[in-house]
Amino acid sequence: MVRATMISVGDVTLAYHEYGSGYPVIFINGLASAMDTWNPPVIEKISKHFRVIVFDNRGTGYAGFSDEPFSVPLFAKDTANLLDALGIARAHVLGFSMGACIAQELALTFPEKVNQLILVAGDFGGADALKASPDIFARLIDKSGTMEEVAHRMFSLLFPPAWLENHDPLLYCPEVEEVTSTENCTRQLTAFSGWQGSFSRLENIRSPTLVITGDKDAIVPPENSRLISSRIPGAELVTFHGGGHGLMYQCPDRFSQTVLTFLKC
Repeated sequence: MVRATMISVGDVTLAYHEYGSGYPVIFINGLASAMDTWNPPVIEKISKHFRVIVFDNRGTGYAGFSDEPFSVPLFAKDTANLLDALGIARAHVLGFSMGACIAQELALTFPEKVNQLILVAGDFGGADALKASPDIFARLIDKSGTMEEVAHRMFSLLFPPAWLENHDPLLYCPEVEEVTSTENCTRQLTAFSGWQGSFSRLENIRSPTLVITGDKDAIVPPENSRLISSRIPGAELVTFHGGGHGLMYQCPDRFSQTVLTFLKC
C-alpha cells in the first residue's frame, strides 16, 4: 500500500492517493470500505489513460471525522470539497456500492463538477430501492475477529457461491491494511439506511451515465441498476452474467475495459 496523502477538507482531514496522469477520474468507495480495497489491476489499467484519485470517506481508513452526523449528502459534499482542494473543477466520477449513491448525490447537487458518471453495484435509496436483508448489512459491517475471519466474511457476501467453488478469492482481492472502527461502520450504515434517496430526482442527472451490475449481486439487488438506468436520460446499462457485488475483482479486465470504452478510450 502506497502511503496516503492527507488533506484538509471542510471540517475533516481526508486521505487520498493518485495514480497516473491526464483527465481526472475520482473513485468513491462503498460502505465501511477504505481506499486500499480498490482492485489494483483495475486502478492500473484505468490510470494508464487517466489521473485516478482514490480516497477514504470520512470515518474510514486514515480519514478523520467530526461530530457532524454522517449522511450521503455530507459524503457528496466531502467529495466536492476534495475536488476543490485538489484544484479540480470537473472530473469523471466512478462510485461503487454506497459510493454509487454518493456519486448520484454529487451529480445532482454539484452537477458542474461531474463530467461522465459511472454507477457500479448501487441503488437509489429511499423506500423505492430494493434492499438486501438486514442480516447481509450486519455481516458487511462486522469487523470482529481476526483479519482472516473478516476477509472470509466479506468473500461470502461479495462473490456468488458458484464462483467461490472454483476460485480462491485471496488471489483476486488486494491485501487490506486500513482499519475502520465498528462505531464508524455503524455510523456509515445509519447514513446509508437513512438516505431519502434519489429515485424522483434521477431524471435530473445530465451527465452521460454508465450503470454496471452483476446479476448475482447478493448485497445490492441488480434490479436497482435497471431502474436507475431507466430513470437517467440516455443511461447505458451493462450486466455482468455471474457477477456478484465484487464483480470488479471477479473480472477486472472486462470491468476496466467496460469503463474505458464508456470513457471513449
